Amino acid sequence: MALDPRFLSILCCPVSKRALRPLSRTRLGFVNDAMRAGAVLNVSGASLSVPLTEALISDDDKVIYRIDDGVPVLLPEEGIGTTQFTDFPA
Repeated sequence: MALDPRFLSILCCPVSKRALRPLSRTRLGFVNDAMRAGAVLNVSGASLSVPLTEALISDDDKVIYRIDDGVPVLLPEEGIGTTQFTDFPA
């Protein structure tokens, strides 16, 4: 389910206040593969294993936020930092 563009235009990272955009299918697949390998932590340090169906990424490509049932989860501690990936796709 895609987010309404008007709704998306007002969302921002709760920490940096940078704009958010949908995470591409390529990047989503990369993160899900890393989760299956047990190699993904959220900002609070918890290991993540449940694959993402949708997500948002900050416009500086530093933080990913999952979307659960069409609702963006914009809690700072639930973010997924992309710096933990050595080969995160561009």
